[in-house]
Amino acid sequence: MFGRIARAILGTVNDRALKRLQGRVPQVNALEQQTAALDDAALQARTAQFRERLARGETLDDLMPEAFATVREAAKRVLGLRHFDVQLVGGMVLHEGKIAEMKTGEGKTLVATLPVYLNALSGKGVHVVTVNDYLASRDAEWMGRIYRFLGLTTGVIVHGLTDDQRRAAYAADVTYGTNNEFGFDYLRDNMKYRLEEMVQRDFNYAIVDEVDSILIDEARTPLIISGPSEDSSDLYRRVDEVVKRLVEDKATFEKDEKQRTANLTDTGSETVEEMLREAGMLEEGNLYDFHNVTLVHHVNQSLRAHVLFSRDVDYITRDDKVVIIDEFTGRMMEGRRYSDGLHQALEAKEHVSVQPENQTLASITFQNYFRLYPKLAGMTGTASTEADEFAEIYKLEVVEIPTNVPVARKDSDDEVYRSATEKYAAVATLIDEARTRGQPVLVGTTSIEKSEVISALMKQRGIPHNVLNARYHEQEAAIVAQAGRPGAVTIATNMAGRGTDIQLGGNIEMLARQEAGGLGEGPEFEAAMARHKPEVEAGRATAKAAGGLFVIGTERHESRRIDNQLRGRSGRQGDPGASRFFLSLEDDLMRIFGSDRMGGMLQKLGLKEGEAIVHPWINKALEKAQKKVEARNFDTRKNLLKYDDVMNDQRKEVYAQRKTFMQAAEVAETVAEMRRECIADMVDRAIPENAYPEQWDLEGLEAKVRDQLGLDLPVAAWAKEEGIDETQVRERIEAAADQHFAAKTANIGPDLMRMVEKSLLLQIFDAVWKEHLLALDHLRQGIGLRAYGQRDPLNEYKSEAFGLFNGMLADLRERVTSVLMRIELQPDQPPPSPDPVRVMDMRHPDPAMAELEMVGEGEAGGYAPVPMATGDAGRRAEAVDPNDPSTWSRTPRNAACPCGSGKKYKHCHGRA
Repeated sequence: MFGRIARAILGTVNDRALKRLQGRVPQVNALEQQTAALDDAALQARTAQFRERLARGETLDDLMPEAFATVREAAKRVLGLRHFDVQLVGGMVLHEGKIAEMKTGEGKTLVATLPVYLNALSGKGVHVVTVNDYLASRDAEWMGRIYRFLGLTTGVIVHGLTDDQRRAAYAADVTYGTNNEFGFDYLRDNMKYRLEEMVQRDFNYAIVDEVDSILIDEARTPLIISGPSEDSSDLYRRVDEVVKRLVEDKATFEKDEKQRTANLTDTGSETVEEMLREAGMLEEGNLYDFHNVTLVHHVNQSLRAHVLFSRDVDYITRDDKVVIIDEFTGRMMEGRRYSDGLHQALEAKEHVSVQPENQTLASITFQNYFRLYPKLAGMTGTASTEADEFAEIYKLEVVEIPTNVPVARKDSDDEVYRSATEKYAAVATLIDEARTRGQPVLVGTTSIEKSEVISALMKQRGIPHNVLNARYHEQEAAIVAQAGRPGAVTIATNMAGRGTDIQLGGNIEMLARQEAGGLGEGPEFEAAMARHKPEVEAGRATAKAAGGLFVIGTERHESRRIDNQLRGRSGRQGDPGASRFFLSLEDDLMRIFGSDRMGGMLQKLGLKEGEAIVHPWINKALEKAQKKVEARNFDTRKNLLKYDDVMNDQRKEVYAQRKTFMQAAEVAETVAEMRRECIADMVDRAIPENAYPEQWDLEGLEAKVRDQLGLDLPVAAWAKEEGIDETQVRERIEAAADQHFAAKTANIGPDLMRMVEKSLLLQIFDAVWKEHLLALDHLRQGIGLRAYGQRDPLNEYKSEAFGLFNGMLADLRERVTSVLMRIELQPDQPPPSPDPVRVMDMRHPDPAMAELEMVGEGEAGGYAPVPMATGDAGRRAEAVDPNDPSTWSRTPRNAACPCGSGKKYKHCHGRA
């Protein structure tokens, strides 16, 4: 009660924030006439003036009013657009490092130009993060005209660029790109071998467009770079044949759609064991014996592929590939794959080529990536429902910006039908009625399958329409841009983050661009604009008179934000509009999360076939169901972050140390220190503290010195000397090792040895880090079982991950020391260079499943090759003589066999 009274008197936190910011708007408006009086040259000269003032000690906040006035004037001259006062407020929110919630059609793209210009004046670079390559390229070209006019440079990061192109784009004052590209560039940079090969600069300031989609929906899973592992495609196909027959009997498995899990029943386990034996895949023991663990994994993934995933809902098949459909945007996610063998199981199910699995080389979550920016801001139309998560995870405050013109859209209560057939019939009738009076209609669906059901109904009734889903992804912008023409019917699979406004009467600029061959300026474009203007204005008047855009939702989404994004497409900039959602008891949300009693309740109310129930209580019940799902997803993301924070501390340490090695002119002292620590470890193990001489394992130490350092020292004989202790043993070994290494350095040449040390140190560092990531993956998969022993899995994970990290560092010291003590190079021979990898895969696991990967295209896609140091680093550095078979054992397993067969060594003379 006291809270309500306080809010009534003082206003909400949002009201107070708006009041403070709106108090600064008159400062910008007061400069408008003065700025408008400047000619182009004087306006452009302001950029240099602002930079000089920053150099003299003024702050960005001091410059804000003048900088905003400058951008507003530049936008008027270059784009013919003037920032509204509410857009100035939005710009201030972004400049302060907060999230600006602005309704669809309020011009978020233009708002971003204000803080982008202001923060780019520092010369440290500003990143504008978008959800897809189309929006990144469009915004960079469109808003880039303002920046270029004011003397700033603009770059864009999209898939397929070379490293040189990426480096140039990151060097620009303003860089547009997608969240995946920024994240993968960060990971790839930390796999490079020279500083000049890195593409990104130090992080400064980022604005995330559609911030809820990127930092919430896509943040449930990490970005992963991986390399290929062993091929087991034939096993996936054989298991698929077994499981395909198995799932015909529903008594063999149980599935939980709520948790997206599927498991064999006791009957199913017995049945599948018999079928696997008949197929010759289970030769001994039962299915759950230790040596059959891989087979169990394949069966489980194949079972999930068959009972939890549906073609044209979760994925489509195209060009001999299984392509995933993004549940949040309805788009095809080219190049993304489910991980842990699930995608291979789907490929076997659909009889397309089965691609090999991958091994993690580097990974990071979006939470930890975006927290690298000292200053972060975001904008979207729907953030308030997730305000708690933004505050807890990212320390970002959400500020709701009022619309420039009050919203005139009428939102009706949901209509609930008994069956999907009745629901679709009602939707089709309403579409026909709206179209007849010239009202444009946008129909939102949750899957391709359902959009095609609606499309089939439209065809039956002879209603012309456009379908926007993953199958017609290429025409997306053109379809959305013209969805506001009178009587237009557009069926869209999820409208989240489309980035193109639906304007009543049609989008004149898009029409002109299509006619001018995609150009956004020039005489041809201007002429096309003039031709289409009367037609679009007449269409706008007709559409407004008919009631504006009518948004029809054919199902509630799991997230309220997605529903709000669909609804928000109507009623932009004060236009009239309407929205209504149609539901049935057969809908996924109603069936899985709704009340079990709802069906019986509707029957008691006397609901007849074809009739609907409409009541605010229904809306509230559905909202509660959606909140449950949102809370579950929030817990998933928090849990992921807790575990990733453990790895993140290690990742930051590794990347910082790696960069230090690259920056150093030489690493001779580091290598010498590693050698000393390695010898100390060997001696400590052989001579325990407070042990008597007869308890010393000097024979073992002698063997270790021979294996690890390549030195033949009479360590065991030293025990017979009177008064010798652990310190003397260590010092003798160190002296012999230093002498041996000094002689090797003199033989090779000091300059060449310094290059060799640095090159091998980085390669071996990468090798042990890769193996450490694999160990952490395995640890993470099984750590949950510790809960059965009344232990906290997270604490257990922290403890064991720390131990594994220390083990990794010890392994690094041993390998580096072993390689350098044994290396043989001629004085004119170049230092060993990293082996290029044939394919490098980028993965971003599916937010819906927490198991999806994103696959890049290796060097062909513009990515730098990743070095893949082998575990046996000692062999790599030693010379291999093609004419001397006794030296062939030193060949790296993935290198060409020295015999000249053309095969890899591991498939030829290196075969075990």
